[in-house]
Amino acid sequence: MQIFRAHVLVCGGTGCTSSNSPKIAEEFEVQLKKNNLENEVKVVKTGCFGLCAEGPVIVVYPEGAMYTMVKVEDVKEIVEEHLLKGRLVKRLLAGNDEFDYNFFKKQMRVALRNCGRINPESIEEYIAFDGYQALAKVLTEMTPEQVIDTIKRSGLRGRGGAGFPTGLKWEFARKSQDDQKYVCCNADEGDPGAFMDRSILEGDPHSVLEAMAIAGYAIGANQGYIYIRAEYPIAVNRLRIAIDQAKEYGLLGKNIFGTGFDFDIEIRLGAGAFVCGEETALMTSIEGKRGEPRPRPPFPAVKGLWQKPTILNNVETYANIPVIILKGPEWFASIGTERSKGTKVFAVGGKINNTGLVEIPMGTTLREIVYDIGGGIPNGKKFKAAQTGGPSGGCIPASLIDTPIDYDSLAQVGSMMGSGGLIIMDEDTCMVDIAKFFLEFTVEESCGKCPPCRIGTKRMLEILERITGGKGEEGDIEKLEILAKNIKAAALCGLGQTAPNPVLSTLRYFRDEYIAHVRDKKCPAGVCKSMMHYVINADLCKSCGICARNCPVGAIKGERKVPYEIDQEKCIKCGACMEKCPFKAIFKNA
Repeated sequence: MQIFRAHVLVCGGTGCTSSNSPKIAEEFEVQLKKNNLENEVKVVKTGCFGLCAEGPVIVVYPEGAMYTMVKVEDVKEIVEEHLLKGRLVKRLLAGNDEFDYNFFKKQMRVALRNCGRINPESIEEYIAFDGYQALAKVLTEMTPEQVIDTIKRSGLRGRGGAGFPTGLKWEFARKSQDDQKYVCCNADEGDPGAFMDRSILEGDPHSVLEAMAIAGYAIGANQGYIYIRAEYPIAVNRLRIAIDQAKEYGLLGKNIFGTGFDFDIEIRLGAGAFVCGEETALMTSIEGKRGEPRPRPPFPAVKGLWQKPTILNNVETYANIPVIILKGPEWFASIGTERSKGTKVFAVGGKINNTGLVEIPMGTTLREIVYDIGGGIPNGKKFKAAQTGGPSGGCIPASLIDTPIDYDSLAQVGSMMGSGGLIIMDEDTCMVDIAKFFLEFTVEESCGKCPPCRIGTKRMLEILERITGGKGEEGDIEKLEILAKNIKAAALCGLGQTAPNPVLSTLRYFRDEYIAHVRDKKCPAGVCKSMMHYVINADLCKSCGICARNCPVGAIKGERKVPYEIDQEKCIKCGACMEKCPFKAIFKNA
């Protein structure tokens, strides 16, 4: 086996790939060859490092130097300075600091332990990092009951949203008697802004395959299905490679490790329907039918896929299984809080400096995520709220920024963990508009099977559109609350039942904004276009005409030495004039 003195790890996740990281990897190969280093330095395409805001990202080992926002033309300098002469290229170092970047200080990578460390298309590298040892231990040293007991004692709860105890779910399926059982993986991930599961599959697909095989052994199943959206081409491709490799090595298929245990995995592609993230709808889709939820009970552990006992966990849940088996349930249970054990992966986006993928111990506060890990709000703006749980979650206001991130604490403040989307909002965000955005998504994605969701959410959206359009009426707020509570009580599935959450949480913490929209016909954040207009301050206007030249609809007129004016009838409120005015003479009047 060839030994290399250095490794160049190039992020091959979706974000960095879209920023040209494959070309960067190719250029490294070219420059290494030019400098006769091709036998000393190895280029490795990995998964996501997490720091998406500063991609493309590369890390050079053994030093561990992280270079960010790397361009193809930077590669020559990195090779010649760092790899040839041993001098760091400081202008490209993360945070311009040598290996001391705050983004990672309060993180703890468990589910993401291999992402950014290994080549996800190499089973040999996964095995080198203890891959498939957990499966070997389970098949040769443990009974199915012992496996389930280990997962129960770890305190692992489902990372897909509801937080149901994983070991308990497995135990129910184990006790169900049938000639066939199934193990399913939910990689559908439909929340806006969420990319946790995608990143794990892109960076460490074998961890999910290994965990599903362990689950199959625990419940008595020999067949698994991974349901993944077709919009994840990199993840799908790496999953296919991983499955083929595992079969070639005898780690999937017949008689695994010579124990007589058989287990195989197939991929099923989804078309991006949000409702197929709901477990019964997902299983219906795998069966080749329209993805619609069905009433429960019976629960999938009794009658699931093809009416057979089935367990369904999401990607992040499975990614924790091998490390729990190897390090023990006590180790995992020592992380987090009393009722929320372990870590949680979040896709952090919105109005925050360090957008990206983070993994934090349960109990870490929202403040720590926003300011210590996320680097605060851009342009010195104030933090206003955070949305967790996507369309099924709620908004946490600035007054509750010290809320610990765990299942119970989030539920107490009217939100939920969800799969891990975390959207940060600043002072310029209209919370009524945010509620409308999430409800628009829910209405669009409703499967239409039950009237409370199909009709109720549509009526709620109509009221919100009226309010944000400056046509709100007295009583609209109360109507929203009544509709929301009825939908929560009557909708068929969990997605319908949680659809009103963004509205209810914003009403709870930002009711004054709703009142301002309805009674005063004003949007305090200046976001709702029907309630705002742009005006030119005559005292500051220099009659330069820049605003008029940049107006796309010709709504600004004026003469030399005479202040310009905006025709409010023609104005489309795009803000181009205010952005281009060099004298700050134009302002937004909400």
